[in-house]
Amino acid sequence: IDYEDALIKIYQRLRPGNPPQAAKARELFFDKFYNPNKYRLGRVGRFRINRKFELDISESEQTIQPEDILESIDYIFKLRNREGKLDDIDHLGNRRVRTIEELAGEEMRKGFLKLKRTVQERMSMMEPENLTPRSVINSKTISSSVEFFFGRGELSQVVDQTNPLSQLTHERRLSALGPGGLNRKRAGFEVRDVHISHYGRICPIETPEGTNIGLISSLSVFATIDEYGFLITPYFKVSNGKAQIEADKTVFLRADEEENRYLTPADTPVDDQGNLIGDLVLARHNGEFIMVEPAKIQLMDVSSKQLIGVSAALIPFLEHDDANRALMGSNMMRQAVPLLQTEPPLVGTGMEEHVSKYSGMVLRSPYSGKVTSVDSTHIEVDGERIELRKYRGLNERTCQNQRPCVNLGDEVTEGEVIADGAATQDGILSLGRNILVAFMSWDGYNFEDAIIVSEQLVRDDIYTSVHIDEFEIEVRETKLGREEFTRDIPNVSERVLAKLDDEGIVKTGTRVSQGDILVGKVVPKSKSELSPEEKLLHAIFGRAGEDVKNESLTVSSGIEGVVIDSKKFSRRSEHSPEERRAIKAKVEEIESRTHAEIMVEIDTLLEELRTVLGATPRNKLTGRVFKAEELYETKSVHSVKIAMNPEQFFGSSEKKNSQVKTSLFKRQQRMEELEDIKNREVNRLTRGDELSPGVIEMVKVYVATKRNLSVGDKMAGRHGNKGVISRILPLEDLPFLEDGTPVEVILNPLGVPSRMNLGQILETQLGWAADKLGYRAVTPVFDGAKEAEIERELKKAGIPVDGKSVLYDGRTGEPMEQKVTVGRMYLLKLHHLVDDKIHARATGPYSLITQQPLGGKARFGGQRFGEMEVWALEAYGAAHILQELLTAKSDDVDGRAKIYESMVKGENSLQAGTPVSFDVLTNEIKGLGLNLELEKK
Repeated sequence: IDYEDALIKIYQRLRPGNPPQAAKARELFFDKFYNPNKYRLGRVGRFRINRKFELDISESEQTIQPEDILESIDYIFKLRNREGKLDDIDHLGNRRVRTIEELAGEEMRKGFLKLKRTVQERMSMMEPENLTPRSVINSKTISSSVEFFFGRGELSQVVDQTNPLSQLTHERRLSALGPGGLNRKRAGFEVRDVHISHYGRICPIETPEGTNIGLISSLSVFATIDEYGFLITPYFKVSNGKAQIEADKTVFLRADEEENRYLTPADTPVDDQGNLIGDLVLARHNGEFIMVEPAKIQLMDVSSKQLIGVSAALIPFLEHDDANRALMGSNMMRQAVPLLQTEPPLVGTGMEEHVSKYSGMVLRSPYSGKVTSVDSTHIEVDGERIELRKYRGLNERTCQNQRPCVNLGDEVTEGEVIADGAATQDGILSLGRNILVAFMSWDGYNFEDAIIVSEQLVRDDIYTSVHIDEFEIEVRETKLGREEFTRDIPNVSERVLAKLDDEGIVKTGTRVSQGDILVGKVVPKSKSELSPEEKLLHAIFGRAGEDVKNESLTVSSGIEGVVIDSKKFSRRSEHSPEERRAIKAKVEEIESRTHAEIMVEIDTLLEELRTVLGATPRNKLTGRVFKAEELYETKSVHSVKIAMNPEQFFGSSEKKNSQVKTSLFKRQQRMEELEDIKNREVNRLTRGDELSPGVIEMVKVYVATKRNLSVGDKMAGRHGNKGVISRILPLEDLPFLEDGTPVEVILNPLGVPSRMNLGQILETQLGWAADKLGYRAVTPVFDGAKEAEIERELKKAGIPVDGKSVLYDGRTGEPMEQKVTVGRMYLLKLHHLVDDKIHARATGPYSLITQQPLGGKARFGGQRFGEMEVWALEAYGAAHILQELLTAKSDDVDGRAKIYESMVKGENSLQAGTPVSFDVLTNEIKGLGLNLELEKK
């Protein structure tokens, strides 16, 4: 068959019924296979085809080439003959990460295609002389697609800011869900499983426990992404049994590049020259672990923690914990609430400093220099002022309060931590506290993982945390008139209004509790809502202030705290003439303040240049001396940058040139920052705030609450050892050591053997030794302290080598029958706080349809007494309790009224009627055409 015949055959297959023509056939073939506007393989597609078939086709070729077809056919024939092998779809060589730029770019491409269609339609309908770019192009199409992606996209999430670790791990998360991804309902076991290619790329431990298990995962500590989106991990090169252990000699490999290579773990013994020690060493080869000669080894892991993610790398003695408990431990550390008094762990892994440094919650110095001023609100480095964030609310209602961790006169380097944030101390991650624990039972109060704590932890605010609640209320224009914020609220006593200012907003510093008014708001009342009495009064006295109803913002149930801030937002058009005059004065004040600050910066810059150059800086072209007033005459930093070009100050000395460049860059950057701040403030004042459509004004009130440790709070260690506080014991009742020291927490010893998380025991013992000897122990994951080393430290500290001590009962003073494991364990308070969950209802709202009480704390609902609970009461024969629960306490409206009446009269009798749910059922049956009638007999 020749070329023309082949084209015609393909044409007839693609276009059956069309008359075969060679020219048409050629056109269709080239359009279908060689037209990049029809389809594109992309750089990744071309790279993968080249890699699979070992081709050398240029990446610029974005369409299928003849060689690709031939190699594909050849590979399929080889598979038929059992020569090749099928690809493993779960291998990371065949899975890639789609980054934000790719996903956002795809969304923008859709927006542009939509815009293209709109433009074509408009151009075809409009007269050519009326065509203008504005009439044809609507930029909203593009902006709305981007807004949709970030605002309502499947993968778009609000960052988890419970603590620094939760923010860092959230930013390192990988998801197999989302557009073009898997469906959690249909995803099988294979895709969720840990794969050998995950080694050093995806953490095998950190993943959710629910339906998303294995679908949502985390990057390993050293993993990164290459230009094609494949996960890569670093290795040291090894040749002839000698490892090149240097940071700049590392190589990053994709999962497929590891095939047929011999890789050895990071803890393989090496001598001072880097030679592998031993006749045989452990190696990883094509997914198998084998022993080989050192000469065969080609690559070596860079670290023992390369395998796992950031969260799991914070668990000391992870190698002694069962994987299920390690998973719980790494997930629960992300839920730890930042405490008022922070303390770094006595037993850490060395990762704590790195996590806090790169979390974005601590303040790092933007440049090297000397601390010239420091207080609770700001730090100055070489005269450059850096503001601290004080008591800011974070996404998960936790609180960030930055505190300086440097002193006056300290030398700091660029990137060094200079202020602690939430859950850090001296730049070290501090999620919990080191507590003296005992593993023993105490009158059954620590049954089923319950925890007994000392009242000293409560009294000394050891686990006290600050939480900030944000309350928001809006004012809109309604059909009946405009809503408004006011202090003049009908039927509210002056005592309640005393906490509000003239605008009806609660004063900062006020202590508020459940039901208190935060913002007074009244809305117009429709005539139909007026009672007959109100209508009569209006007819006699005219319309007074009673034609509005109270819809004020009040404090939710369970919240008691102090108002720390309130903010009012409004549109520009809503300002009165007086407010506009005030805004104008404020703008002038901001501009004059910024002008003065920039003038100071220019003067400082000129002084610095004078010091470096040893002469007064002059303009190279005019020869005139630079003056601050002339440089900033146009009130534009850009003109200062143009006038003070660094090259005009350069001389023969490289050192001086570098100093000039640094000084200019630093000062000009600061000037630009000041100008940006000014522009933002002026824009906000002149244009008003951006509010949702229909909203005229909005007020936000922030209430800070201090939460102490209480019964029902959830606590956990770092090894998945979680529990709920069951009792807070007085100090005198707690078991105590021989020297009289009472333990602070009592844990159940049965929480260890079946859970197989022995890491907590090792941590407890080493923690006690570290506390006695006055140091912080660092035991990296998979390379931690050995049993013999811990025993040696216990001996040094004068603690029994088995870690067990004689405890005395605080109530009787008698020694306990058995010795008890005692030590220091790092315990966290998790954000599952009892104050947020506790709820009780006597009377409250009912559903309109079923007349049953609503459900849930938010709707002030009741507890559901379900089918199985009914069976339990039936088993006990508690007929009267059951009748009361299913009628008067549920949806028997008449019975409710009668039982209330009997209580008022003091009769305390129950007359049960027919539940409304039965009436609903009869009505639904009537809807099916069956007339159901009840007859009394």
